[in-house]
Amino acid sequence: MGFAAEYRLDEGARRRAHRWRRAALAALIAGAVVFPLSAAGRPEIPAPAPASLAPLSASTLDEAYAANRANAAEAARMAAAHHDRDRAATDRQLAAPARHLLRFDGRGSGRVAEVLGDLARADRIAVLVPGSDTSLDTYGRFHAAAAALYGQLVRQAPAGTRTAVVAWLGYETPGTVSATVTTTGRAEQAAPRLRALVADLRAIAGGAPRISLLCHSYGSVVCGRAAAGLAVDDIVFVGSPGTGADSVAALHTRARVWAARGGDDWVENIPHLSADLFGTTVGFGTDPVSPAFGARVFAAGDGGHSDYFRPGSTSLTNLTRIVLGETKAVTHD
Repeated sequence: MGFAAEYRLDEGARRRAHRWRRAALAALIAGAVVFPLSAAGRPEIPAPAPASLAPLSASTLDEAYAANRANAAEAARMAAAHHDRDRAATDRQLAAPARHLLRFDGRGSGRVAEVLGDLARADRIAVLVPGSDTSLDTYGRFHAAAAALYGQLVRQAPAGTRTAVVAWLGYETPGTVSATVTTTGRAEQAAPRLRALVADLRAIAGGAPRISLLCHSYGSVVCGRAAAGLAVDDIVFVGSPGTGADSVAALHTRARVWAARGGDDWVENIPHLSADLFGTTVGFGTDPVSPAFGARVFAAGDGGHSDYFRPGSTSLTNLTRIVLGETKAVTHD
């Protein structure tokens, strides 16, 4: 086959790829504009306003934990009176004496920032930022992910290294089947709250701990919006549909930036496109595991979209190494 014929084939492939990208982007925009929002199905569950807290510090931490547990207990009573047994059960679990809540708000879909470990003395802190469909009603699976990471950190940390994990459900996550999951709107609302959390962690923990953000799915968009100048040491994107930025450089961060995707993660099939539409951004841009993005890509095994924190998995092992600063031990595909 001659050069001209090869060129025509290449040109045809480029045109087909361009048409596919345009079609995918059109579908994404149409979904964002036309697809009905799915937030209104569940009646509002009564709960008290969040507890009034003193500014967070090592000296006020126990006081904050106690106040938030008491608030969760009251939320459980109100949910039970409203005949919502599932929400009442979740609130009661969070009110247990062993739970350490930096923040709690039982209203609506709920907000929780829960600590596993001794935050005030931690050398290494991991913050889990969840993706779509995470709320008080599904909090158990999010807590399980945080607990799996914390258990691995405790087992793997060198002698004398103290660790803590923060499960941060600090924003209203979008529904997987909703228009909001295709836009940056929820992430833009969440980013200032994530930045405030990091400031709180710096105020609480002495000795300048190393902080890692572990951002799952739509949580990657939240971390991408919060990243510029944020005082963290690592930002990790797993199962990411994109970050809202075209490259690591566009995040404007000094943190090490990592990315991984499991071999059976459906998010691979999401078009990595973005467009400005009616004052918001639809789609999230460059694939974080692509060479064009420029992240440190690590192995995540063959798991699916919900398997990144599965005990014994390649992804959890590598996430633990990143949090501990054992970067040379991180494996790559």
